[in-house]
Amino acid sequence: MKLLETWVKAPFLNESALLVVGECVQPTFSNTYKKFEKGRVVLTSCPETENPSLIISKLATILACANPKDVTVLTVDGSPHCFALHAALSQALFLTQAKTLPHHYVIVNGKALEVSPESVRVARYLHLVQKCVESCPGGSWGVKSSQPRATIF
Repeated sequence: MKLLETWVKAPFLNESALLVVGECVQPTFSNTYKKFEKGRVVLTSCPETENPSLIISKLATILACANPKDVTVLTVDGSPHCFALHAALSQALFLTQAKTLPHHYVIVNGKALEVSPESVRVARYLHLVQKCVESCPGGSWGVKSSQPRATIF
């Protein structure tokens, strides 16, 4: 079921375990997806084709109206639009001050890797990411770049 097309007061959302998943995850990583869908209400979204502000608003309203016991986000790692789903949950929790337990997972090489809510928050602040990169020179970041290093003016 699509996140943005879901009625926020639908009875099946009330105190449920939610899985917010990128649209491309199920067809691309079906084995990983199957491990996460069991026992959860699945809501799909793609910030590449949907307005990220509406995603934040919908998640915040679901948190306020349905009081889910937890929300898990499952996306593809390295995708900027998939990252927006993690950021949307973080923002919705901040806006509502809901006590809902968040879980964040990214798929790397076909396997789900849990990342902390703090990692999602820090990823929004590029200066903090830069400090992490600098603290681990030569680290295996999995990203090759010919771009010059950041400088502070």
